Amino acid sequence: MNVDVVADVGNSRIKWGVCAKQGVTASASLPPGEPAAWDARLSDWGLTGSLIWAIGGVHPGNLEGLLEWLRGRGDTVRLLNRYDQLPIKVLADPPERVGLDRLFNAVAANARLRRGAKNRRARAAVIIDAGTAVTVDLISPDGAFEGGAIFPGRRLMAAALHDYTALLPLVLGSEASPPPVGKNTTTAIEAGIHYAVAGGINQLIRRQLGAHFQRAGRLAKPAVFLTGGDAPLLQHSIDYRAVLWPEMTLEGLRLSAEALS
Repeated sequence: MNVDVVADVGNSRIKWGVCAKQGVTASASLPPGEPAAWDARLSDWGLTGSLIWAIGGVHPGNLEGLLEWLRGRGDTVRLLNRYDQLPIKVLADPPERVGLDRLFNAVAANARLRRGAKNRRARAAVIIDAGTAVTVDLISPDGAFEGGAIFPGRRLMAAALHDYTALLPLVLGSEASPPPVGKNTTTAIEAGIHYAVAGGINQLIRRQLGAHFQRAGRLAKPAVFLTGGDAPLLQHSIDYRAVLWPEMTLEGLRLSAEALS
């Protein structure tokens, strides 16, 4: 099924991507529940008339709001809301409880790693998605989704420190590599949150690869992909060479929609 636009409906933002034969060519992060902003984005992209959409996501309320708006426009919508709609083997238990955004990422990683790879060695992958929550997931050399880990992202950590203490301020740091020794409360919080998230990612990559690929001498070096809203801030604090791919989830959604008959 070829689509014009894909939409990944998250907890705090809705990400859209314009689709072409070669992949997602443009993307935007939009607020949920604001049809005026959605209309403006379509206008900016020059998209008119009835469109074909593929939609997936993890926030039911935001998802329903977008679906209602698209139905009002008269657009065609394909909703991907089950793991068995996607072209990937899921080894997590139970598979239907895995967030579809994690599986879309895995679909995109598989497509990139296996593009023109007829004579290449099998290659595993680790996918980091740094958004409201951070996920660090393992893809086996044969392309199966093994599972992974989930922990709070930067904004959730900041909110928890503010909400559950009497005096700590809400600090949403914007530095890619803040000084590790904060000279005041604000910079100390920035350092703590940033390096807690980066340290968790690094530890998980190390342990996931160590646990699953101790006998991987005959395998190609695993790939590491990094996506999500906070990915640019974390890229230089990750100990592994990670491919920054902002449109990864959208590309996996596009590929999954195209794989459907």
